[in-house]
Amino acid sequence: QVQLVESGGGLVQPGGSLRLSCATSATIFKTYVMGWYRQAPGNERELVASVTTGGNANYGDSVKGRFTISRDNAKNTVYLQMNSLKPEDTAVYYCYFRILGRNSWGQGTQVTVSS
Repeated sequence: QVQLVESGGGLVQPGGSLRLSCATSATIFKTYVMGWYRQAPGNERELVASVTTGGNANYGDSVKGRFTISRDNAKNTVYLQMNSLKPEDTAVYYCYFRILGRNSWGQGTQVTVSS
């Protein structure tokens, strides 16, 4: 049962932008905190950004000022707008929602920042 559908990853040059999307059901969207983690090869999964049902956002230190997380209530979708991308942003990005103290994950989408 697929609960999170991610899209928007790809290859971009340093300094460029990408927007990731994570679509879900209305029940999940209206009930749980959602957001994005990322994992680069050899690294642990790290929080990129999260957003509450009320729209309060939280960001990892490495992306503050460059990335913006938002919610589209009409589409039950969470977006991650990524600007001023750097090679160190290269990773698989995972959408998640938090339920009963644990994260439920999407399938992941690859973001590669390279010239």
